[in-house]
Amino acid sequence: MSDAENGTAGYKRRRVQRSPSPEYKLDDDDNYEPYIPVAQRRQAKLAKLTSWGANADKDRERQQREEEQEREDEEREEERRREKERRERTLLMEAQEVHDKKAAEDAKKTEAEKAEEQDAEILAAIASRRKLASDLELAKGVQYVEPLKTTWRPPRFIRERTEEQHRRLREKYHIIVEGEDIPPPIENFTDMKVPEPLVKFLKSKRITKPTPIQLQGIPTAFAGRDMIGIAFTGSGKTLAFCLPIIMFALEEESKMPFTRGEGPVGVIICPSRELATQTYENVLTWTDALAKGGYPHLNTLLCIGGISMGDQSHVLGKGLHIVVATPGRLIDMLEKKRFTFDQCKYLCMDEADRMIDLGFEEDVRNIMSFFKHQRQTLLFSATMPRKIQDFAQQSLVKPVLVNVGRAGAANLDVLQVVEYVKQEAKMVYLLECLQKTPPPVIIFSDNKNEVDDIQEYLLLKGVEAVAIHGSKTQEERQYAIKSFKSGAKDVMVASGVASKGLDFNDIQHVIIFSMPKEIEDYVHQIGRTGRSGKTGIATTFVNMSTPEQTLLDLKYLLMEAGQKVPPFLQSIEDPRAAQGGSLTGCPVCGGLGHGISNCPKLEDTQRRQMASHRISDDKGGY
Repeated sequence: MSDAENGTAGYKRRRVQRSPSPEYKLDDDDNYEPYIPVAQRRQAKLAKLTSWGANADKDRERQQREEEQEREDEEREEERRREKERRERTLLMEAQEVHDKKAAEDAKKTEAEKAEEQDAEILAAIASRRKLASDLELAKGVQYVEPLKTTWRPPRFIRERTEEQHRRLREKYHIIVEGEDIPPPIENFTDMKVPEPLVKFLKSKRITKPTPIQLQGIPTAFAGRDMIGIAFTGSGKTLAFCLPIIMFALEEESKMPFTRGEGPVGVIICPSRELATQTYENVLTWTDALAKGGYPHLNTLLCIGGISMGDQSHVLGKGLHIVVATPGRLIDMLEKKRFTFDQCKYLCMDEADRMIDLGFEEDVRNIMSFFKHQRQTLLFSATMPRKIQDFAQQSLVKPVLVNVGRAGAANLDVLQVVEYVKQEAKMVYLLECLQKTPPPVIIFSDNKNEVDDIQEYLLLKGVEAVAIHGSKTQEERQYAIKSFKSGAKDVMVASGVASKGLDFNDIQHVIIFSMPKEIEDYVHQIGRTGRSGKTGIATTFVNMSTPEQTLLDLKYLLMEAGQKVPPFLQSIEDPRAAQGGSLTGCPVCGGLGHGISNCPKLEDTQRRQMASHRISDDKGGY
């Protein structure tokens, strides 16, 4: 092929490979973009950038809100989950955890520490008792802050003594006092301003000077102070609380004689009929001595169950100065309005630990509800454990505690002899023991049937014996006490009813046929001898049936009093000593051989409470 032809062919190929010319559709407006000037485009771009900045701030705020909302939702969800878990957990699981935690803590403690903690928990549980006051006072929140004022003042020379001189005098007589502004101790009745006829009468009965409890207790009561008086049996507590009430009644009577419906000025409450009768007779004796000396005659009422109040209508028909009563009959008379406490300003409770313990506490509250004004309150006993002292102190107004010796300690004038006697040999050995001293003799047993058996056995053996216990009628009880006091009978066999506060003349020997479980009862029983400074013997029978804990209490009591401890008692070991614990006395009953966790008195109280609840439940059903 020629060069011309080749050129022509190449041209054709190039024409075929050239891109096609664009086709313009001027009539299509969909994608048409009109021309926008540059300045206008710049302004639009700037506006767009500005809007992006504002939107960014909004986005950030919105994002923060969303994050917070998510956190709240997560927290709510977590709370719901925990609540669900709590609902699903059982009390048993929680108790197990608490138990495991306590077990881990207890593993680090000694046995003594555990016992002390347990005792503290029990004491705290029983200590939460209502204040000893009337329901009206408790409801209105009435609280007396100052003691009652009286007209009595000690002589000038006693007021001028220093506190150091008072302290030395108290130490001389082994008197322990607690409280604010304690009145001074006074060593003779004349300086106490006791009327001369009564001082002469006391001297005729060989009472020439005050006993330690009287030396501090009478001035305290004369000064109008609330008082807790603790002293061993036979120490003269009766005169210490009777003399103030007699003097206050004399003062009121001398101002203006009492007429029918007026009075009483004061009341003395006792836990048993026998003790109330004995106190009443003492008051009559002392008021009669004053009346013979030219002082006004005072009317005293005995208010106890088992006697007809019609026999004392001659007393009720006149102005009433002093009432000596047991709780049940006193409440009955107050409810029947035979007399009122509108003018009563003096309340004394003898054997007060029994009176305000769980047996009588509600009765005492009921009696207090009849008082219309503030009263002076005195509590006396030979045995008053710390628990009762603490409870009493919160119920009294600036009380003064007067303590002669340890509360619950035995009388040091009593020789205590403890004998190991088998149960079947007791009756025979009893006859041998009666030969130790001349009559009169008291024999104690807590079992009423045993009391009757002992009396019957002694009568068969030709011994003049009488018996007294709670199941006997009032006439039988009065006959037993009168015939024994008069000397017509040589021996009195008694249950615990005769152990509290009763005063018999010249008792040289007390035999405890069966050892009581509570050491307090033992202290009261042996206290029927060795009274008013005299000496006496107490023989106690024990054997295998006597609880070891009671024997341990007895062992410590003998050691405290400096008495001989027989070998079989010496051999009894105290489990608290093995644990390394402190050998402090029980705060509930005062026993030295045990703690509160195994206190027989507390166990007996709880048993009585459960029995009373069961009785009330049974009455509620059909």
